Amino acid sequence: MKYAYFPGCSLESTGKEFGESTMLVAEALGIELTEIHDWNCCGATSGHALDHRLSVALPARNLGIAESMGLDVVAPCAACYNRMRGAEVELKSNAKLREEINADLEKPFTGAVTVKSALEVFTSPEVLEQVGENVATKLSGLKPACYYGCLLVRPPKVLGFDDAENPQSLDKAMSAVGAEPVEWYFKNECCGASFGIAKSEIVVKLTGDIISNAKKHGANCIVTACPLCMTNLEMRQAAAGKLRGEDLTMPIFYFTELLGLAMQVPGVKKCFASHLVDVNGALDLIGKEADSDQLSAVS
Repeated sequence: MKYAYFPGCSLESTGKEFGESTMLVAEALGIELTEIHDWNCCGATSGHALDHRLSVALPARNLGIAESMGLDVVAPCAACYNRMRGAEVELKSNAKLREEINADLEKPFTGAVTVKSALEVFTSPEVLEQVGENVATKLSGLKPACYYGCLLVRPPKVLGFDDAENPQSLDKAMSAVGAEPVEWYFKNECCGASFGIAKSEIVVKLTGDIISNAKKHGANCIVTACPLCMTNLEMRQAAAGKLRGEDLTMPIFYFTELLGLAMQVPGVKKCFASHLVDVNGALDLIGKEADSDQLSAVS
């Protein structure tokens, strides 16, 4: 299984632990990710708000290079995936626009490749089965709130790999490694994404709502597949807790980190050092619930 890998800007900077864990888990599963040579920013999140043609042309250049490699694209970042997949769908359905944009590209995109998220790849039936077979440490004791955000599953007519209203792929991934995903109400609500600087008060309100709801439904951590969500959920906890008058301290994980942890993939644990919120409390819970159940059965 081979893909052209699009890390985007965040997976080599603020979301580097997502990029590192994605590569490590892919290697462990025999999935070959070849980085797109000389890739450019896909335009998330401001390009599409400034110029529609530019918002399609930026991803189109990357798609053209991937097509010359003969490989479908994997874009782990939810924002990158949203922009890349959106451009792919529009270019495939609009021959005139495709011709205009291809005239400016060194490597044209004809529609021969498609874009997938890392979540889509890692939770395909055959790969998820492989993950389950390679679990060395079941993550029993972890009760994650699986947080998809808004960019990973919407708009459904463009993305469509999971249910936009009640997505399940993250939940299935966590169940496959022995964790117990909680049922909650905010799994696909927006965290404020790029409003973090321009309108931080909005982000504080939204992230507070998300973390509070996760806690009220019994979650002891949140798992996501979006660097923007990760940044907001980690950075805004203190401010959101102060606003709501609640303790909203909550470890946040990328799903690839937890897959790698369960599979005991070498190097994955190093990713936790990049987190802004200490995850050791959550990691200490692993196996505790199973131990407790065994003691109860004996008594």
